[in-house]
Amino acid sequence: MTTLFSILLAFQFTFSDAVFSICQKLENEQIQLKLEKLVLQKYQSFSFETLSLPAFTQAYQGYLVLRQKELIRNEKFLTIVDLTLPSNEKRLFLLDMETNKVVHHTYCAHGKNTGDLYAEKFSNTPGSLQSSLGFYLTENTYKGKFDLALRLEGIEPMNNLAMSRAVVLHGADYATEKFITTQQRLGRSWGCPAVPMEEAPAIIHRIKNGSCLFIYANDENYKQQSIVLNEWENLSTTMNINDGKSS
Repeated sequence: MTTLFSILLAFQFTFSDAVFSICQKLENEQIQLKLEKLVLQKYQSFSFETLSLPAFTQAYQGYLVLRQKELIRNEKFLTIVDLTLPSNEKRLFLLDMETNKVVHHTYCAHGKNTGDLYAEKFSNTPGSLQSSLGFYLTENTYKGKFDLALRLEGIEPMNNLAMSRAVVLHGADYATEKFITTQQRLGRSWGCPAVPMEEAPAIIHRIKNGSCLFIYANDENYKQQSIVLNEWENLSTTMNINDGKSS
């Protein structure tokens, strides 16, 4: 009798654990669906013409992760560089996250050894002259070879040497429509995201001192290795669905 009671008791606990596990899984799936809806609604609020949903999704997910970790000091702006677009198209998007407006939409050069018209190869190796994907935090400004420039701190394994490689956001004469007219593409940097010289000061002064900058490409290796994007699933279970803030 005791043995039968023990078996029934063990079965009861096992069954309860299984039910709890299923309920938890269903709850998490519901949260994920609501968060996907939140991201889509935010994307639609900007009325983009050329920024893809996948690029925005990764950028916004990472922005929310970094904000929840209190790593972003300048929450108002999110900058996305979509390197799936050719360099003769405007592919830097500076977003005002409070007003849901695109503040700047302009050209952005990639690294010399990353590709010609399209960005195809990426590296974090010093001397590679290639662009590095992923999330950056903007730091302070300085005056250098290209006048005003903005230091970038890479916060992922594939871009964490940005400071030592002197990867910064700066203006350049080769990142202009005039250059495209003669060369059919932008000129290329040594790995820096370079923008039109005349637009650089306005962009830099807006996003300096702790905003999030994301360089995107449709790259499966990056997606799998990104420590920021991999935090998204953990964050999703503590997110306030109504406003995108963690509870």
